[in-house]
Amino acid sequence: MTEKTLLLERTSEGIGIITFNRPHLLNALDIATMRQFAEVVEALHYDEDLRVIILSGAGERSFCSGADLVELADRTSEEEAREMITIMGDALLRLERLPVPVIAAINGYALGGGSEIALACDMRILDEKARLGLIQIRVGVTPGWGAGQRLLRVLGYARAMEFLLRGHIMHAREAQAYGLANQVVAQGRALWYAKNFARRIAQEPPRVVRGIKALLQAGLTEPYEKALQTERDIFPPLWADEPHTKAVEAFLERQAIREED
Repeated sequence: MTEKTLLLERTSEGIGIITFNRPHLLNALDIATMRQFAEVVEALHYDEDLRVIILSGAGERSFCSGADLVELADRTSEEEAREMITIMGDALLRLERLPVPVIAAINGYALGGGSEIALACDMRILDEKARLGLIQIRVGVTPGWGAGQRLLRVLGYARAMEFLLRGHIMHAREAQAYGLANQVVAQGRALWYAKNFARRIAQEPPRVVRGIKALLQAGLTEPYEKALQTERDIFPPLWADEPHTKAVEAFLERQAIREED
């Protein structure tokens, strides 16, 4: 029986967990796994019960070490290169555009394409032994799945240029200092932390969580004044919705009790 190279788990709380499952190859991605990843991400766009997505890697050594260069060694033409980067470039854009938060639980190496995947997530939880590195220059190429643009937005032009030219590999604490990691946790605890965080998010009103992501994404993709209008448009339906009205009622009840005391 062929082992599945990509796993999707769903919890009763609406949390989806995507696992890259080639631990013997540090979770490097072959073409078949890339295609499967793209299909899974696309399907998640139509899942109305989805609350949060977590990405992780099987085993204890790697989140994802990028493309499987052994399998891709025979794909030497420009056309084949374009096919590969189109699959993953489109998949990561769709991942970025999911209406729910996406958390990378980075439990080891996230090098090359692995860092590209991590940067397409909304948040990154790293265990203390994790490593991030856009090391494409070491094998004679540039990032091709969108990480150059995403790194530029986080680090700014000069620092992004330096990191890409050096093929720099960052330790977890360094990644956190540069704003590339939300949290650094003990070794082996990245997925555990991400799951706990995801459960907290899943308990919040779904429309509010999706609204928060939508207004922040607007700031990345729309002109400033249009993004401001998007933020304004998101607010009124939530104000009139049941979670807000109930929260206000509870607040007023607490105030009344305090005044009586």
